[in-house]
Amino acid sequence: MKYDVYGIGNAIVDIVTEVDVDFFERNEVEKGVMTLVDEKRQLHLMKAIDMKRSKMSGGGSAGNTVVAVNQFGGKSFYSCVVAHDDLGRFFLEDLKRNGVDTNMSHERAPEGHTARCLVMTSPDAQRTMNTFLGVSSFLSPEHLDENALSNSSIVYLEGYMVSSPKGLEAMKEAKKMAERNKVDVALTFSDPSMVKYFSRQMEDIVGASVDLLFCNEEEAMIFTGTDDILQAREKLKQVAKRFAITLGANGALIFDGDTFIEIEPYKVRAIDTNGAGDMFAGAFLYAITHQHGMADAGKLASLASSRVVSQWGPRLEPSQAKKLLSDLTEAM
Repeated sequence: MKYDVYGIGNAIVDIVTEVDVDFFERNEVEKGVMTLVDEKRQLHLMKAIDMKRSKMSGGGSAGNTVVAVNQFGGKSFYSCVVAHDDLGRFFLEDLKRNGVDTNMSHERAPEGHTARCLVMTSPDAQRTMNTFLGVSSFLSPEHLDENALSNSSIVYLEGYMVSSPKGLEAMKEAKKMAERNKVDVALTFSDPSMVKYFSRQMEDIVGASVDLLFCNEEEAMIFTGTDDILQAREKLKQVAKRFAITLGANGALIFDGDTFIEIEPYKVRAIDTNGAGDMFAGAFLYAITHQHGMADAGKLASLASSRVVSQWGPRLEPSQAKKLLSDLTEAM
């Protein structure tokens, strides 16, 4: 089997809910970032929200990305860990429904709790995440499939994994496997908190360089120690052969290895930014593995992420993805 993208990341079931502006202060939650919490803390927060109005969906940053690749017409493999519980079955069925192959089966899953993420969306469309990793923190080199990896065009590493010692080992081993099999390595920083609080681990993964880096404006400046995006992009050229910096409502900036390409934004009314970066990466990876250049990949990624933020949830429906691709291909 030939894969476009081999993803490695957390297997998380998202519990998506809306909260008011005062929720964060009342419950001492840091707004706008992803925070790792223990099970007791997460259960406390789940009691503070209206679970009846909440929606459950398959998630995880790289999980969303590989699903997006498949929805556009690509083929992905996902290395992850779920528990032998109802949420684990839900996650694996979600991958199967989207045509994503995986190393996991429910029968061979370990005892424990599948990771879950409480995604709190506020009226300003910001998403705040509190994540309990459960057995996902056990993801290690033993869960990698070198045969699938070696038959992939790109290995995609989820930055959230640097917070777990075993996850960090898995990322390093995957990078070695990729180099051994001459497969390109893509990395997403995932969240400003990962770059800020796990800077040494993130630098270890970046190493001499990565073939393709995904980040947003804030992450780029934190990683490079600058407060100016122009300085940050120059420094990123030293550690990434190519990169894409998302700029929110201002579009994106692509470096194709030689020149910078400005990607115009698609004006929409944002109601939920959860999954925007994941969708950007998924659409971009699909495009560059299907004979599209970096500029066209940036256009598709920008359009797809704009559609995601204009609706609830981190993913599009397969029919939406196909229509976006069709519309953009006709316009090119």
